[in-house]
Amino acid sequence: MTATAARQQSVVWAAQRLRADLLSLMPVDVFRKVGRINVAVPTPQVLQTPSMWADGQPMTIGEWLSTSQMDLDAHGNAFGVIRQVDGLGKPALIDLVKIDTVSCTVRDNRIVSYRIGGEKTDPRFVWHERQFTIPGFPLGLSPIAHAALSIAGSAGAQKFATDWFASGAMPSAHLRNVDQAIPDPTKALMIKQHFLESTTAGEPFVSGKDWEYKPLTAKAAESGFIEQMQYTDAALTRFFGVPGDMVDVQTSTGSVTYANITQRNMQLLVMNMGGAVKRREDAISTRILPSARFAKLNRSAVLAMDPATRAELFKIQIESRQIAPSEARELEDRVPFTEEQYAEFDRLFGSRTSNPSNTPPVGQS
Repeated sequence: MTATAARQQSVVWAAQRLRADLLSLMPVDVFRKVGRINVAVPTPQVLQTPSMWADGQPMTIGEWLSTSQMDLDAHGNAFGVIRQVDGLGKPALIDLVKIDTVSCTVRDNRIVSYRIGGEKTDPRFVWHERQFTIPGFPLGLSPIAHAALSIAGSAGAQKFATDWFASGAMPSAHLRNVDQAIPDPTKALMIKQHFLESTTAGEPFVSGKDWEYKPLTAKAAESGFIEQMQYTDAALTRFFGVPGDMVDVQTSTGSVTYANITQRNMQLLVMNMGGAVKRREDAISTRILPSARFAKLNRSAVLAMDPATRAELFKIQIESRQIAPSEARELEDRVPFTEEQYAEFDRLFGSRTSNPSNTPPVGQS
């Protein structure tokens, strides 16, 4: 088994690709609260080009969000190295790293250090996002791993949760003493036995020194979980929170129809992607921005409407005085009306203003 074995089901890749693509379409807007109003402020450079492919080749925020989202959905974690900080000590350059090169040292359910490419790295200089967390474990889980640990409808599923990292020809994980070697083979065997007894029973493993645990076959186990449980494409889309019809999966009720595109996209962004988007907003806000500011991924950028629905929305907003006509035109990437255009409207539809003397009082006709 390889790290990509779980993606042999095309629907798994399609779901991950859809979620990553949607994140990449959302610009990152920054606000600060003034009274009860959110006021837009300039977006820092790190939220426009957070990384560099090479000198003169910036990695845009869309690429960065898409790449890290793929790792979040595939592994439950996304890692990066903070190469530069600004005057406030906040990240100014974040280079994403392959998750296969990262291991963590955990003490009392807290990550005390990271190793990236074999080099010990201070947690302050590691960008770490996680999703689908469980109590007492400081790392995230992929949707499939989370499902494997959460589904307890039968004894078989429960047994799988305890034997999740079981494998045949290769060890399932590497348990290594971080501070010193263990020269005595008898002592090493005793520690291994103690570790296996604790984890098999679902209990915490207690040791006197710091230990580094690096799973070797997690992705292979996920692939085995898919194969063993014989989950259909429709069930796999539920794990990733993606409607089946959006990745060409037939549903039991046949094709799904919607009144318009807006309702369809609204369901996807709110019900399916809402949690993932909010987690990313929180990570960016708390780690990159000063405390008085916060980030929001612009969902409206992907909330496409059919032309008739969009025109009706603008009409309602203008008539209810929520926006001005010039604002609606700006949202449509159109320049404001000129005086010549206003005069043409007046010739076609009458004057823009009514005569106050001919306007009846309110309540009279």
